[in-house]
Amino acid sequence: MASFGWKRKIGERVSKATSQQFEAEAADDKDLGDDDDANWVLAAKRRKEILLEDCVRKSKELKDEGANLAENMRYREALVKWDEALQLTPEDATLYEMKSQVLMSLHEMFPAVHAAEMAVQRNPRSWDAWQTLGRAQLGLGEISLAIRSFQVSLHIFPMNPEVWKEDLSWARKLQVQQKATKTESAQALAKGEEFVQESIPDYDFESDEIVAVCAAIAEKEKALSAAKTMVIVSASGTVETVTEQDNCPATPDEALFIRAR
Repeated sequence: MASFGWKRKIGERVSKATSQQFEAEAADDKDLGDDDDANWVLAAKRRKEILLEDCVRKSKELKDEGANLAENMRYREALVKWDEALQLTPEDATLYEMKSQVLMSLHEMFPAVHAAEMAVQRNPRSWDAWQTLGRAQLGLGEISLAIRSFQVSLHIFPMNPEVWKEDLSWARKLQVQQKATKTESAQALAKGEEFVQESIPDYDFESDEIVAVCAAIAEKEKALSAAKTMVIVSASGTVETVTEQDNCPATPDEALFIRAR
């Protein structure tokens, strides 16, 4: 009687040594792939760092060139240099602060305030950016906002005598003058309203006094109109004024006098 034994699986016919070698080669290939990926990431990171370094270096060169131009009062050219630098380093608060100073020198207050606000947004701890913002706001007539900006600047750098003695002191004087002017304007407006609201007196034009005055004026006008006055010039050039009464209608001899019109 035939006996049945357990059948081997096909996979078990592969030698154990061959299997181990295949697994080792696969692990080596995986390690090489991981190394390639890591090297590519490192290379890209390095290229980015080099590019950033070049941008920072070029931006600094443009910033210095603009500063030299601004010192020579070539403000427009300085702005061009700083705009180019901002294209390379858009987060540089110093560039915006310098732009604001130059724009104030050009009396362009709205752009100056905007540039100073950009500087403060990028570096809220910069006391000079807050000082420049306050000066730009003061040039725009925003006294209260300027005082607040100067106070923030002093909070960051309390020992700055320039902000204490010049900027903040001047801004407060302007604020006092502004309040005084507003008070005077309000008082003048109130007086004007009171004058307008005063009622016109109700005169009685039919009273005896008014009638008497009108009668006297009429009599005076009647007396003046009764007398006729004329200016005559003689042949010799003599000028004479003659009053002609209603009861004396005689006129001078026309042969001797010429009536002047």
